[in-house]
Amino acid sequence: MHSELQVLGRAVKQVQYRQHRALETGLAAVGTTLAQWDALRAVGRLPGASARTLAAETFQTEQAFGTLAGRLVAQRLIERTPGHGRRIEHRLTPAGERMLEAGRTVAEQVLADCFAALPAEDRAALLGLLRRLLDEEPA
Repeated sequence: MHSELQVLGRAVKQVQYRQHRALETGLAAVGTTLAQWDALRAVGRLPGASARTLAAETFQTEQAFGTLAGRLVAQRLIERTPGHGRRIEHRLTPAGERMLEAGRTVAEQVLADCFAALPAEDRAALLGLLRRLLDEEPA
């Protein structure tokens, strides 16, 4: 028999999986993947950040992020420039900014669909509960 906590954990994972699949489908229509778009979001939020910082922001290893960043450079969506010491800094290109915005439009619609069953006050309550679990302050 499964405990209530196991059922809760699985439900969280199922919602996340459904959301990721919907985002992958929507983002493919604009020419990117969820991993690439998430990296663009991180670079857009933290221009000039190192691969180490961006890897942590995107829940990847430094090696995985480096491989992904190489693909984004090849697609001319980001640029990498030397920083202080051995640090490599990352910035969006104009094409990267356009892709980021196209992805935002997709994500807004996908997320609206994913959370449509919850009224605004329930979404706010859910966000508050998740922030408590993450030990974050409410925005």
